Amino acid sequence: MIKKRRMNAFSLSFLDIMACGFGAVTLLFLILRHNFAEEPVPDPSLTAEVQLLQEDISEAEEERVLLLNSLEELELELVTAQGLSERYITDLREVEESIQSDPEERIAMLRRQVEELERETSTMEEVEFADKVRQFLGDGNRQYLTGLKLGGERVMILVDGSASMLADTVVNAVRRRNMAEDQRVQAAKWQWTVRTVEWLLAQLPPSSRFQLYIFNTEAFPAVPGSEGEWMDAADSLELEDAVDGLKAYAPDGGTSLQNAIAILEGFAEKPDNLFLLTDGLPTQGKEAPKNHMVTGEQRRRNFLSAVEILPAGVPVNTILFPMEGDPEAAALYWQFAMATNGAFVAPSRDWP
Repeated sequence: MIKKRRMNAFSLSFLDIMACGFGAVTLLFLILRHNFAEEPVPDPSLTAEVQLLQEDISEAEEERVLLLNSLEELELELVTAQGLSERYITDLREVEESIQSDPEERIAMLRRQVEELERETSTMEEVEFADKVRQFLGDGNRQYLTGLKLGGERVMILVDGSASMLADTVVNAVRRRNMAEDQRVQAAKWQWTVRTVEWLLAQLPPSSRFQLYIFNTEAFPAVPGSEGEWMDAADSLELEDAVDGLKAYAPDGGTSLQNAIAILEGFAEKPDNLFLLTDGLPTQGKEAPKNHMVTGEQRRRNFLSAVEILPAGVPVNTILFPMEGDPEAAALYWQFAMATNGAFVAPSRDWP
């Protein structure tokens, strides 16, 4: 009778399979265990402490920079203080030496310093006033911008000495014309004219020559006997004689600009600058008018006749004083100045 084989669940083959499986599991465990990296989890308290430390470092750096700057400033102040102390010491030594020195030598040194300052002052005055031959001071010693061309080697000044130079209105001029000579000389408008001439003479350069003529119906020099001659602007006596002659004159008569310009023919050397002081258009030409009343058109023709005989190349600078009843005067004299390359001024009452 055949004996039945007994079934054994734990045979050799099964054990081999289980051993292999266990080994594989062990190998995987070992491999996975060595490659596993655990990510660190930051600690919030440590992060806050790190930030505080970084802020402290930044504040410390700023304080270091400020201290370095303060150190540099202190070094500069130290150098400055050393320099000042040395200067003070030097000054003290000089004072001590001056005290101990001979008083006479000290006085002599001070005198030399005073003389040197006086020389410098005189030099400055020569530089400042060398171009002025005669001093003129107006109210408050004011300076004015006039546009007048004040230079020239030969300067002619023609001053209107007619009766109209006694007042600003025709009525007052006629009334003053009948006054005594000393009263006419003191007329406000004529004194204004005299001051203007003094101002012009004060502006003359010393190297120039000049002549001052007064004209009404005729023209004549302020200094008698100087007809056709140029006077030296550097000669103060000739300047004073011209001013005195103008001050002594009393305005009278009519106005002939043509006769005034005609006197230029008597000079061997023509003027290179001419100043005309008047208050309106001329009332007559070369000859006296037939009628006592002169119209505006006649005065205009008299002016144009005078302009035609002016030598070529002579600039005319007109100073026009106010006078009623002569509306064309300003325009015609302005055109005259522009045509001759001169200037035109209608001054205010406080000029110069």
